[in-house]
Amino acid sequence: MKNAAIAKRYAKALLAVGKDENALDEYATSLNEFAALVAGNPELADALANPIYPLDAREGVMREIVKAAGVSTMMGNFLKLLVQKRRADVLGDIAEMFQNLVDQENNTCQGVVTSATEISADLQAKIQKTLEKITGKRVTVTNKVDASIIGGMIAKVGDLVMDGSIRTQLEDLKESIKGSE
Repeated sequence: MKNAAIAKRYAKALLAVGKDENALDEYATSLNEFAALVAGNPELADALANPIYPLDAREGVMREIVKAAGVSTMMGNFLKLLVQKRRADVLGDIAEMFQNLVDQENNTCQGVVTSATEISADLQAKIQKTLEKITGKRVTVTNKVDASIIGGMIAKVGDLVMDGSIRTQLEDLKESIKGSE
């Protein structure tokens, strides 16, 4: 995170408002979707953050996107504030920090399971249950497909990484063969 201090300040402010409004999950969802939208569209990111464009033009772009997205009034005001304060370029960091704060608040964490193919709902539920046992928290599991791991899976929850991929096992075997020469 390149702007951690700034992101944390805005995320904490939004967290306080979200608690008052009892809308933490709604705000997290809206903010994550909005951050993904901006990250996926470089032209949009430029239109919102580039100081070459007049402030009223950047605010107009944000106003139209907020209206089209149908986010809550409070979230819309927050997003417009980011443009006014020239912090639209930190939106992704703020969304990540806000999600971390909401997770702490709800005693949850985000987990990513990388596999060579899509995993079934039953297997995902078993993995989720296992990760919850290990972490002692509720875990939201997301499946990411990466054919380069060949087989097996890699589970990441916070700082915890469990790598059972075939690719890693082959690399370890290769290193042990090299070491014994």
